[in-house]
Amino acid sequence: MLLSLSQWLLSLYPEELGFLRVFQYLTFRAVLAAMTSLLIGLAFGPFVIRWLAAMKVGQPIREYGIQAHLGKSGTPTMGGVLVLIGIAVSTVLWFDWTNRFVWVVMLVTFGYGAVGWVDDYRKVVRKDPEGMPSREKFFWQSLIGLIAALYLAFSVSETSNLRVLELFIRWVTSGFSNDLPPKADLIVPFFKTISYPLGVFGFIALTWFVIVGTSNAVNFTDGLDGLAIMPVVLVGSALGIFAYVTGSAVFSRYLLLPHIPGAGELLIFCAAMAGAGLSFLWFNANPAQVFMGDVGALALGGGLGTIAVITRQEIVLGIMGGIFVVEALSVIVQVLWFKYTKRRYGEGRRIFLMAPLHHHFEKKGWPETQVVVRFWIITMLLCLVGLASLKLR
Repeated sequence: MLLSLSQWLLSLYPEELGFLRVFQYLTFRAVLAAMTSLLIGLAFGPFVIRWLAAMKVGQPIREYGIQAHLGKSGTPTMGGVLVLIGIAVSTVLWFDWTNRFVWVVMLVTFGYGAVGWVDDYRKVVRKDPEGMPSREKFFWQSLIGLIAALYLAFSVSETSNLRVLELFIRWVTSGFSNDLPPKADLIVPFFKTISYPLGVFGFIALTWFVIVGTSNAVNFTDGLDGLAIMPVVLVGSALGIFAYVTGSAVFSRYLLLPHIPGAGELLIFCAAMAGAGLSFLWFNANPAQVFMGDVGALALGGGLGTIAVITRQEIVLGIMGGIFVVEALSVIVQVLWFKYTKRRYGEGRRIFLMAPLHHHFEKKGWPETQVVVRFWIITMLLCLVGLASLKLR
């Protein structure tokens, strides 16, 4: 919004208001987006926490879980709304409203946020321990993910929505031909020329998997004070660098990455996410005054997955978000092994003391803050590895 306003004012008073040209710089707007969302979160955090407490949306703690967590019962949850407010206001203020990629990421992020809100509301307000049934939640996640995937399949190589519509119509009338431009290939990091053509259906399937998978992986990770939000900030910031490089014709050519016109504007969203995440961490640091809830975890994970798809860095997302991947795999492996051993031996057995993985380490005697900080350090290292793929090929 402010970019369009500055351009309009410059057209009227080019000499008097020449200083407004600084708003044309993407990096300048990204810095201001991060500052805006950070200040919004810090300013409105206490009000949001009091509002959530007044709604009596206290977090229920499982009695069979970690005993040290029982004292957290009643802490306000659904605090992810604070992050989403900061992201929404800051992004709308600072990004170019004509950029279609930011709107897609916003659609997925806030669509998943709405799903998480319903789930949290049913759990903590209606006191329904099941919340939104898994099948219903998965249906809405899949629907939003498939809509985004179908659009992105034809937009990563085009510069206008009209061309995207033309390609979609051509795809349908051609009997669903399976070809896509090389820009839509799956890129293998650390190699100059290795990429795999996906085709339309392959691209849609991969995009759906990345968006839905990342959303749920972040949700599994959100189990300790500050555990999920800092990796989201780190991975989101790193993806912002990839977005900036991919959106630049000069940098993308030099670093042998596909040039996706318009992808650079996603840096604004990533910066807003980082600022909002840090402001939430101010209140979520141990001992937490508020929990994120599904409304935040599902939304942020969906946003990260969508950005990774647009920048063609799905594998790099898996590297940088390794903590999310391991947390999700620990749950999947634990459930599958328990069901298998129960069917075969009549008694379910476990690989981990408790899943997700962070609870396993708590059961082994690690203090909560130790688990959190060590997971942060691992994420920092993995983000550096992912960023190294920009040059090491």
